[in-house]
Amino acid sequence: MTLAIDMTAERNKNMTNSIKAISNRLFGFIKQRVASTEDAEDILQEVFYQFAGHAEPIEQATGWLYKVARNKITDNYRKHKLPLADDIFNSTESDEENFNWKEMLLPSDATPETEYLRNLFWEELKAALDELPSAQRDVFIQNEIEGIPFKVIASACGESVATLISRKRYAVLHLRERLQILKDELLNY
Repeated sequence: MTLAIDMTAERNKNMTNSIKAISNRLFGFIKQRVASTEDAEDILQEVFYQFAGHAEPIEQATGWLYKVARNKITDNYRKHKLPLADDIFNSTESDEENFNWKEMLLPSDATPETEYLRNLFWEELKAALDELPSAQRDVFIQNEIEGIPFKVIASACGESVATLISRKRYAVLHLRERLQILKDELLNY
């Protein structure tokens, strides 16, 4: 019994020393790869929580901590909902409440006015997509328009899922800004 208590105390001391020695470097590593300081702090806490709860001894604690941190960063990317094409025309103003973008853009009816607006939108979207770097344009088209999951795209092109998610995010931000002009013109029409 005394031996078990001594081993537990020694394990806690080793764990505390490991955490103190690496926490600043690990925090910097995480912070460079996430959007906010709060996310980095949360991930660091999760990493150390997993470290403290690990039942078996860890031979290479530093390597293990960085590996867990990378996994937690990836989980963080997956957890945050990325903006979709629907978000390009996100309704925020009360004037827009009666304006249904999906009905206008999806081919549910075929009036001359809706056909004109659809064509106008798709022409503007194509022009905006042509302004993007090819890597961003390709991942946006494959994921958002063709509906191909990120994992499938990643295995086909050899890029990581996180890289593809980042590229799509930049594409959506550009498209949102670029198509805002069309949105404003149509709402004031």
